[in-house]
Amino acid sequence: MRRTFRTLASAAAVGLALGVFAADRAAAGEQYVDETGYAVSGYDVVAFFDKEQAPVGQPQPKATPGRAEFTVEWNGAKWAFASAENMARFLADPEAYAPAYDGHCACGVAKGGKVPANPNLWRIVDGTLYLNINPAVVGFWEADIPGQIETAEANWADLEDDAASSSRWTSINANAPTYDTLGPLTN
Repeated sequence: MRRTFRTLASAAAVGLALGVFAADRAAAGEQYVDETGYAVSGYDVVAFFDKEQAPVGQPQPKATPGRAEFTVEWNGAKWAFASAENMARFLADPEAYAPAYDGHCACGVAKGGKVPANPNLWRIVDGTLYLNINPAVVGFWEADIPGQIETAEANWADLEDDAASSSRWTSINANAPTYDTLGPLTN
């Protein structure tokens, strides 16, 4: 009898913990999706983790466009990948590859708001993908990456439930030289 009670109590505790976790995930904010209709403008988030990062202060390699035939839905958005292999890697652990702050500009979150992010202005820090809005902002962010992340993390608790940005990073003239294409490739 005592063993049955402990088993039931343990099962109830696990169920309660899972229920709380599920409620937290459901309360997550909206993924930033731009005019392409895709998260991260249709670029492959897994591919960032296979690129060699440039030193701080230098431009990063350009993002890899996804392909329309390799797409999934996650966190309320459509995501595109360059290959079936990258799509499978994402599906195995989406949170390991998705950018911080639901794809919004990391520096913008540190400053207290949700603003769009340019996928070609990226950096991986301690296994997390961060995006920023334009080249000038990258300079501010890179001047104190640990401080920017610490401030953004503190701000995110208040910002996460807010609606996603509806602005377009491509409308910022300074971004024109940072990209050649948007959205997943169709052929």
